[in-house]
Amino acid sequence: MADKIDSPDDLPAAAGGLADDYPDIWDAYADLGKACSQAGEVDGKTKRLVKLALAVGAQSEGAVHSHARRGLEEDIDPETLRHVALLAIPTLGFPEAMAALTWIDDLAK
Repeated sequence: MADKIDSPDDLPAAAGGLADDYPDIWDAYADLGKACSQAGEVDGKTKRLVKLALAVGAQSEGAVHSHARRGLEEDIDPETLRHVALLAIPTLGFPEAMAALTWIDDLAK
């Protein structure tokens, strides 16, 4: 699984604008993501779920959308993605986990 997004057209508006306006910065950022992804032995599905969990913990709606969408594209079952939000309840709190669940459901339902 590569975590590098090849085209600014695949990005949300703000990130796509940065990629268009500052391609060297975007390329360095994308290369960092790829290097981090390849630095260890975690399998692709687990990486995607960890990245989704980190996005949930950061309460980043855009990142949750991105990782849920990419997870679905990688054939991760929607219930598995939803389980990530449920696992957040005891650690992050009920409201935060429910927000993440709604963001996942924007794409998974």
